[in-house]
Amino acid sequence: MSTSGLLGAAQIRELAARFGIRPTKTWGQNFVIDGNTVERIVRVAGVGEGDVVVEVGPGLGSLTLALLPVAKHVTVVEVDPVLAGALPETVETVAPDVADRLTVVHADALRVEDLPGDPPTALVANLPYNVSVPVVLNFLERFPTIERILVMVQLEVAERLAAKPGSKVYGVPSVKAAWYADVSLAGNVSRSVFWPVPNVDSGLVKFVRREPPQATTSREDVFACIDAAFAQRRKTLRAALASWAGSPQAAEAALVAAGLDPRTRGEQLDVHQFAAIASAHRRSQ
Repeated sequence: MSTSGLLGAAQIRELAARFGIRPTKTWGQNFVIDGNTVERIVRVAGVGEGDVVVEVGPGLGSLTLALLPVAKHVTVVEVDPVLAGALPETVETVAPDVADRLTVVHADALRVEDLPGDPPTALVANLPYNVSVPVVLNFLERFPTIERILVMVQLEVAERLAAKPGSKVYGVPSVKAAWYADVSLAGNVSRSVFWPVPNVDSGLVKFVRREPPQATTSREDVFACIDAAFAQRRKTLRAALASWAGSPQAAEAALVAAGLDPRTRGEQLDVHQFAAIASAHRRSQ
């Protein structure tokens, strides 16, 4: 076992063999085997001694072991019962001095509504590719105390989350993430730092929470408007929002009231403009 407090490739494989773990595509498991990468993630995340960090999908503990020495506390959410059960033993063996800072929650991150202990201030994770966007949005919604997020996700997903209006990859995830936070790319990660090696590169994406856009309607209304706008992204908003607003005329009225050309397309608007459209429609009802 490592004496540096971090896990290398040999230790990761040794732990997997000991606990009978085989990475599964079902849960999107790709374990980080490079200590420099997890230290980089913690550094870019800006985790400090006052932070209560939540980590989703800790796997065998690579990132967890890098977080524990610098954070006040780390709560991990792990859906795999074997991994959830194995992690405390690993931390106690590799980093006994900080083992008391760890709490393990065996749960599906998409269904988590509450966490034990102090409210989290940061989310730092190597997220399974297949659930990365809904996990981030769920934690931003459920835990308003989370001020910062730094996640490693599939590079394509990272680019989509951080995209700005007018970009070819700008879409629903981009706009919804921007409701909660300023989002930016924070670097690329080679596929070679994972076991098993995935077929895609990864990227780091950073979220810094800010106040949501001003609106006279609910977030749910704004998100419904966003969904409708991108469901038919080749259409003008007058046409794309017709079913959401009740008719093309109602959609046009909301767009005009929000100061927008009805011929505009969804990929041209930022989250503040979508909030203005939804607010205008709500006022007209």
